[in-house]
Amino acid sequence: MTRHIRHAAAFCALLLLALLVNAARVQVVRAPEYDGNPANRRPDIARYQQPRGNILAGGEPVTGSRDTGQHLRYERTYRDGPLYAPVTGFASQEYGTTLLEDAADGVLSGADPLLAPLPLWNDVTGAPNPAGDVVTTILPAAQRAAYEGLGRRSGAVAAVEPATGRVLALVSTPSYDPGELSGNGGSVLRSWRRLNGDPGRPLLNRAVRRTYPPGSTFKVVTAAAALDAGVAEDLDAPTRSPGPYPLPGSRTRLTDESGRCRNASLRTAFERSCNTVLARLGVAVGARRMTATAEALGFNDAGLAVPFPVARSTFDPSADPAQLALSSIGQYNTRATPLQMAMVAAAVADRGRLRTPYLVERTTRAGGSVLSAAGARPVRQAVRPGTAAKLKELMRDVVEHGTGAGAAIPGAVVGGKTGTAEHGVGNSGAPYAWFVSFAQGARDLEPRVAVAVVVEGAAADRGEITGGGLAAPVARAVMEAVLAS
Repeated sequence: MTRHIRHAAAFCALLLLALLVNAARVQVVRAPEYDGNPANRRPDIARYQQPRGNILAGGEPVTGSRDTGQHLRYERTYRDGPLYAPVTGFASQEYGTTLLEDAADGVLSGADPLLAPLPLWNDVTGAPNPAGDVVTTILPAAQRAAYEGLGRRSGAVAAVEPATGRVLALVSTPSYDPGELSGNGGSVLRSWRRLNGDPGRPLLNRAVRRTYPPGSTFKVVTAAAALDAGVAEDLDAPTRSPGPYPLPGSRTRLTDESGRCRNASLRTAFERSCNTVLARLGVAVGARRMTATAEALGFNDAGLAVPFPVARSTFDPSADPAQLALSSIGQYNTRATPLQMAMVAAAVADRGRLRTPYLVERTTRAGGSVLSAAGARPVRQAVRPGTAAKLKELMRDVVEHGTGAGAAIPGAVVGGKTGTAEHGVGNSGAPYAWFVSFAQGARDLEPRVAVAVVVEGAAADRGEITGGGLAAPVARAVMEAVLAS
């Protein structure tokens, strides 16, 4: 009898061991497989069991959370959703996260291990970390001025603080309400299909994710390269530029819309936006030095993030002389995001120094203590200080005497450059209206804001689409909002 008891005990022990081994296999070895199984809703349920942290602009939250009482309990809400959508993006239970909601998801969802009060605390308690908040650099008054300035037109605005790189405004129109995508019901699916089928592409962040031919606003870069290389020195000296200008190695002749461009000085060429003068200067500078200046100002950088990725702005280093002439006036393969052109204007305003733009000032824990802060930003001398001083002078002349008069602000120093960029097969598309600028208040020691505006002028008569007419007033509104803050 004792022998049978021993056998039964051994068999029970073996069964217990098998259960332990199987439990370990399920919980340890196969845990990733089960976690990643689409049928497993536990991670989603856990993710939405507490309110999401907030994104703040001007010290006030522009996001929130709503208790639905469902398994996926807390749903994202937005205040002034269309206004801040190019900053926040969306946090959807069905379609994931984008933009700042995605880049800062660890803090906002509470998943960032730095939010735990003690190391391994959550492993012991099993409780989630309280979500943290993200404080942005956005100035609400500037954001609203940009949004209302664009109105119903398609376009984008980017504004930065030259001395720091802080992004003060980031607007894209047409926009959308991210709250329409927050949940997981039938209305969310309908909103998703509607937004993706909209020909206006409201989900596209034109300020950072779309590149445009910058047109004549790129002449700021070309003038910088010419001044740095010594190809142009005296702003008022004749440039020996023919009118029209035959593109090197081709039968194409480049012309100007305005008069007084033949043999014009750099100052006159900038005021009147003479294509012939700046195209010839770009060819004289050469592809290598033009590329070096463009890249020093941020072009061809695939790693720019604010913290979400920014589309790469491009300047073609392999262009032949004819192509280089067109590239130098912002056509051919030259393309830029509005944020990139705001960076160019900021570098001119800040004595030739380019600072990496950033959108997050700091992240904080639920109690308000700082989790991380932006700190000092990288800076590089993109163009010589003397060159930057001459460019500021040229840009001021554009506003005071040239095509950028629509950006003038009484009592402030304003510099700018207009641009009307052709695009499409045979330049058949409605031109893009550009304006880049900087502004300095009467009591300011240095410029306080640099702005880039692009307007997709499809709704206007082709002859009325100009940077000075469509884009400059939007830039002025943004600059006034910053100077008044």
